[in-house]
Amino acid sequence: MVELATLKRIALLAALAFSGAVVAFATMAPSPEAEATLLQQSVIEPVALRVEDAVLPTPATYLREERYLRGDTLHGLLERLGVAEPEARRLVRVPSMRFLRSGETVSAEVGANGALVRLSFLSARELQMVLERDGEAFHARQIAAPLSTATLTRAGIIHSSLFAASDSAGIPDSVALQLADIFAGDVDFHRDLRRGDSFTVVYEQHYLAGRTVHAGRVLAAEFVSQGRKLRAVHYALEGGGSGYYAPDGSNLRKAFLRSPLEYTRISSGFGMRRHPFVRSWRAHAGIDYAAPAGTRVRAAGDGWIEFAGRKGGYGNVVMLRHRGQYSTLYAHLSRFAPGVRRGARVAQGDIVGHVGSTGWATGPHLHYEFRIAQQARNPYAIAMPAGEPVPAVERTAFLRHAEPLVARLEHLSGQALALLE
Repeated sequence: MVELATLKRIALLAALAFSGAVVAFATMAPSPEAEATLLQQSVIEPVALRVEDAVLPTPATYLREERYLRGDTLHGLLERLGVAEPEARRLVRVPSMRFLRSGETVSAEVGANGALVRLSFLSARELQMVLERDGEAFHARQIAAPLSTATLTRAGIIHSSLFAASDSAGIPDSVALQLADIFAGDVDFHRDLRRGDSFTVVYEQHYLAGRTVHAGRVLAAEFVSQGRKLRAVHYALEGGGSGYYAPDGSNLRKAFLRSPLEYTRISSGFGMRRHPFVRSWRAHAGIDYAAPAGTRVRAAGDGWIEFAGRKGGYGNVVMLRHRGQYSTLYAHLSRFAPGVRRGARVAQGDIVGHVGSTGWATGPHLHYEFRIAQQARNPYAIAMPAGEPVPAVERTAFLRHAEPLVARLEHLSGQALALLE
């Protein structure tokens, strides 16, 4: 009996040992090293290569771009584009090449032998000049430039001048000029700017084949001057025309510009001064703006030309009559703008002449007078009447148009200016 019990215990232990081995065997996984070895096994097979299949064929033409630099010559430009010497000599005599201006980028398709296939460049802001081979001659045509447009938003802070701030913010000068013109009725950019004034502007930027071409129109803008916040939105009226309006629809355009020059400095203000010729103190009935000869002079408001010609110490002068009792005078002009003659109508901002030094003048400048009922008044000391607001029937459409632009101004004015400071 003892032996039988002993045998049963031995059999039971053997069975348990066997079942444990099976379980251990069933749950054991291969090691990571073994699995990696299996995955990394590769098969090497010989592949026949033909060298001639790996060599790309020589292209029939090449595309090149070069910039026409200031002081450059057409011959030098064509040489950089890879145009052969005989071909270049013929091209410089093509009349259409005279439309090429310094700073423009020229694209050319040139054959492997240096023969020009096609050449193009911007000949005007929205036009592209294209020269194409037509046998041994070249056919030239102007087409609408395939421009793409993006809407950009920039912000800046005034430290010294508007142009310095716009340069720091990467804003083109044409946009800065528009900015000054938009707020010209409320901000005197000659005297009112203070360190810390800020601006935000939303404007169009035009591109050609990915290259920056020129800035377009300002769509919306904000100017903060001495704590006073001004906002403007561009809006095209249904009946024609367009303008800049405050977010509530009131017109930012005043009946008169405070300055007839786009951007310059005052050399002599309104009031008593020592006369540069007679050397005595006399009342100065206008504002003198120092500016280079030839600078464009704008009509301060809508009206018609009452006089255009030479008038004593004023030299070449234009006198405009406006509605009501208002009139303006522009003196010492070097020349008159085309179409300026007695009785002709002008709109605010139209060019009436160019800065000069005719008459009693010690140097090129504009003498500007603003008169009410024939009495000279200081344009910087009176409130200018505003233009017409957005018509009531278009108010809803205007507010819908202005809302996303104002939101864009608010987003950047609170965010980017903090970074700029």
